[in-house]
Amino acid sequence: MTGHIVPIGAGRAVMDRVYDPLHDYVLDLTGKDDPVVLFLPTATGDDASYIVSFYETFHSGRCRPRHLRLFHRNLDDLTDLVLGADVIHVGGGNTANMLDVWRRQGVDALLHRALAGGAVLTGGSAGGLCWFEGGTTDSYGPTLQVLHEGLGMIEGSYCPHYDAEDQRRPLFHAALLDGSLATGYASWNRVAIRFTAAGEVVEAVSSEPGGRALRVFAQDGRIVEEDIPCLLLAERTPSRSVSA
Repeated sequence: MTGHIVPIGAGRAVMDRVYDPLHDYVLDLTGKDDPVVLFLPTATGDDASYIVSFYETFHSGRCRPRHLRLFHRNLDDLTDLVLGADVIHVGGGNTANMLDVWRRQGVDALLHRALAGGAVLTGGSAGGLCWFEGGTTDSYGPTLQVLHEGLGMIEGSYCPHYDAEDQRRPLFHAALLDGSLATGYASWNRVAIRFTAAGEVVEAVSSEPGGRALRVFAQDGRIVEEDIPCLLLAERTPSRSVSA
């Protein structure tokens, strides 16, 4: 089974949309009728309401849901839980804090192993940014800053919320122009970009009309935004239908 990485523009805002087609898109990538989906709510300090929202969306009629709390950890060995998941969904929140906790707990290494084993790694906002080398973040307060400590599974940088937060786009452009961030990607809130396990773009998909995904880079002192063709996903009925 080939692994995938699927960063999404928004985290909780998409999770709370129980029947958003992006959820079924991710589940279908596993090729399984009843995939195991593991939720990592680390970026919100394992917020209980976010975990409840996850189970409302990824319920047992759709998949086999699990979650991993690291602030009140009750497992000595996380290997079987993480590597046994077909999908690992990372919640939004504080990216910098999340990455620090993962590294102390050994989750970062397990995520690399999960991808090599064929898992689908996904999530929005912090859960989209973490797979890259760096990007824009609000981890350090209300003024956005640049983060460089991503997992580096995908080369370059990422800017979530490209259509929804006014500070994101100008900071991303400035960081690309001064070289503090490498060539990267940006997406609208309800847009996902699918990458291979090797970090190559496969496609972009959107659950709303007009959603965009972009490759963004500096060239001759100016910013270039190249659209990645974006497929509009069809709405589905509440019961998930798995494509062949």
